[in-house]
Amino acid sequence: MSFRILAAAAVISLAPALAQAESFPLDSRFVDNDGDMIADIPTDPSQWVDPATLIFAYTPVEDPAVYAEVWRPFLEHMEEVTGRRVQFFPVQSNAAQLEAMRAGRLHVAGFNTGSNPLAVACAGFRPFAMMAREDGSFGYEMEIITHPGSGIETLEDLRGRTLAFTSETSNSGFKAPSALLEDEFGLVAGRDFTPAFSGAHDNSILGVANRDYDAAAIANSVMRRMKDRGVVQPEQIVTIYTSQTFPTTGYGTVFNLHPDLQEKVREAFFSFDWEGTSLQEEFSRSGEAQFVPITFQEHWAVVRQIDAAMDVQYTCN
Repeated sequence: MSFRILAAAAVISLAPALAQAESFPLDSRFVDNDGDMIADIPTDPSQWVDPATLIFAYTPVEDPAVYAEVWRPFLEHMEEVTGRRVQFFPVQSNAAQLEAMRAGRLHVAGFNTGSNPLAVACAGFRPFAMMAREDGSFGYEMEIITHPGSGIETLEDLRGRTLAFTSETSNSGFKAPSALLEDEFGLVAGRDFTPAFSGAHDNSILGVANRDYDAAAIANSVMRRMKDRGVVQPEQIVTIYTSQTFPTTGYGTVFNLHPDLQEKVREAFFSFDWEGTSLQEEFSRSGEAQFVPITFQEHWAVVRQIDAAMDVQYTCN
């Protein structure tokens, strides 16, 4: 294992100590006076937004149409707790989700693992929750998958083949596998293998299952849900690499949402009863059973370490 990946793995146990010493580059529009690495809520009430309708978006790891109904009971619960109408916004890409929050059109969101740092830095995202299993454990692994008969049995066999990524903001769909392949195997996209960008994890998984791609880097939580729904069959997929565990989608609010509303949104997440809901039916497929509190400073330390190793710049255009 390479130094870069070893360093990233080590951060899991050292995250609290690292977080205390680390700084994070927020856009100039934001301040972080308390040092928790996320934008402070404005102290001037004239800067708060207090919408009659809260807009919610879930990370587009799969077709947004799949999740509009899945999230319905939770959003109805949020309406009861906040006293506001809540509308599901079916974003088609990570970039569209980021831009919507940055432009003030998105108030509550779940950003995927790799997009969280960019959302925090450039859109004023304040994450506070994550899905977890019944025992409080959480996370997913990046897998590199292929199809039976591809001739790919190890990562070295990717040389000269096509590997599908999802998008450049994705941790498991681009950043983590890119670091792994370059550091440990000397495999560089465009030189040693042909990269393709599918746009979403379900597209990559279906692309491998249908043999459109030789291989793909994906989040195994998405693959487990797709297998459970019968979208792909286990025999269509062969896993050749499984990573360490990463934090999953982070949920939070935009920084300038009225403070009282931010507290009500938090209350909605942690008071939601999953039992018998479509949210439970969908996410139990990947083991999730509750929302648990998180901080960007601690729980995303491993992701920031990978970004630093890849020299990722959080550029806010």
